[in-house]
Amino acid sequence: MKCISWNVNGIRAVLKKDFVEILYALDADVFCVQETKAQPDQIEVDCELYPYRYINSAQRKGYSGTMIFCKKEPLSVHYGIDRPEHDTEGRAITIEYENCYLVTVYTPNAGDGLKRLDYRMDWDKAFADYIRSLNKPVMICGDFNVANEEIDIKNPQSNHHNAGFTDEERNSFKENLLSQLSDTYRTLYPEKVEYSWWSYRFKARERNAGWRIDYWLVSPELMEKVQDSKILTDIYGSDHCPVELDIEVA
Repeated sequence: MKCISWNVNGIRAVLKKDFVEILYALDADVFCVQETKAQPDQIEVDCELYPYRYINSAQRKGYSGTMIFCKKEPLSVHYGIDRPEHDTEGRAITIEYENCYLVTVYTPNAGDGLKRLDYRMDWDKAFADYIRSLNKPVMICGDFNVANEEIDIKNPQSNHHNAGFTDEERNSFKENLLSQLSDTYRTLYPEKVEYSWWSYRFKARERNAGWRIDYWLVSPELMEKVQDSKILTDIYGSDHCPVELDIEVA
């Protein structure tokens, strides 16, 4: 099973940058998208590969949002994480298959000046509780808005007090998610340096001054079924690049 996750930073914008061609080229079984920044009636994707499509849009227009494209119809689809205070921004979709759940998530950013850090901490706990409530192994993908270790960011020393690399966020990621899930990429490649997000400023992508904040996490019992976990740095169209999971599950 080939699965792709990509924060597109606006699906209407990326549709003008060969998004449909990328869908066909990657030919994934499941293709998950974060930060759609659009309402359902604004999303028109002409791709015959995916008869099943699920959209969770934010109430606030032009903000946040997630989407899943599927070749195979899931057994069930669930929107949000069952917490009203966290379910107005379209940040999560869960699809169920026979042997597992697949969740795509767009984790809240702590923001400039860490103004949403408290909200982010509450989200992490609520999301982790939701994952624990699922009664099958899980595969979770998305933009988690945190670089877990110093190897996951180009300039760790100058970013310790910036959103996405604070001690609070990194510790929360470990305690709430990595305590129950495996980071597929880092498990397979403990010393490899690659990034999945680059600022649009200062020619960061040209200089490869990036962050690894997009992940595929899986339940421990699924880790042995993982064939590969990749960061597709050669694909453009967003300030993020896609991340891929190849796994032996039905």
